[in-house]
Amino acid sequence: MNQGSGRGPVALLRRIALGGAVLVGVIVVLSSWYTIEEGEIGVVLRNGAVHDVASPGLHFKLPVVDAVVALSTRTEKLHLPQVAAYSQDIQAAEMTMSVNYRINAGQVKEIYARLGVNYADRILIPALLDRTKAVFGRYNAPAIVGERSKLVAEITESLRDAVTDEGIIVESVQIENIDFSDAFEQAIEQRMQAEVEVTRLRQNLEREKVQAEIRRTAAQGQADSTVVQARAEADSSALRAKAEADAIRLRGEAEAAAIRAKGEAMKASPDLIDLIRAERWDGKLPATMVPGGAVPFVDVTGR
Repeated sequence: MNQGSGRGPVALLRRIALGGAVLVGVIVVLSSWYTIEEGEIGVVLRNGAVHDVASPGLHFKLPVVDAVVALSTRTEKLHLPQVAAYSQDIQAAEMTMSVNYRINAGQVKEIYARLGVNYADRILIPALLDRTKAVFGRYNAPAIVGERSKLVAEITESLRDAVTDEGIIVESVQIENIDFSDAFEQAIEQRMQAEVEVTRLRQNLEREKVQAEIRRTAAQGQADSTVVQARAEADSSALRAKAEADAIRLRGEAEAAAIRAKGEAMKASPDLIDLIRAERWDGKLPATMVPGGAVPFVDVTGR
């Protein structure tokens, strides 16, 4: 009785131990399978050292020996609400900035080995602060206000030069806000208003110049038209005068020719004179006769 009852608890313990070992084995085997999501790369650590990388999908790791750390390869956004810097003319400014970045998938092992998972805090943020201050300090405050896009482009390029070799790809940098002192912002506003007023006055001056040029051109056109009209009238008058002179000359020549013809005819036929006189006589005798005078145009000889 005592021996049988003694074997019972031992057997039970053996069964419990075996069941526990099987359960632990199942848990270990199941935990050896892992999944890497799309947009991530797994860093496989073997005994704490970087061993390999795992692409998205289902993978197996050695129990206990291996561990996996997933790093995102998606575009991440780093937001910095207070970035202080000084301009070239010693104007203090506080900026709100953000950076869109991602890690280079081909350098994941090196990134984790050197920087761990907090690579942004160790490399990106210090580089952003340093390069922003350096580039910002090359601009005067008015130029920063007027050439903001150029400032952002230079900061972006400088930041890329600083972190590309570290395996971090900077996609873009944004300066969402720049705050100068109230006094300086007021001075900038007044200066911009003055520049707007100067621009307006220049535009008015240019408009007046254009209008004056239009009036001058119109007056010149009117004057040219008057000159052309006067020349046309003068030419027309000259042509009429020449035509009249030619007509008078032709009439004179015709009359002279007729007179010459009559004279030649009279020389050739003396009786023609008497005929002309008779044709021109109105049939009336003179009312007064001069003693010894002859009756005109009447030849009573019967020739």
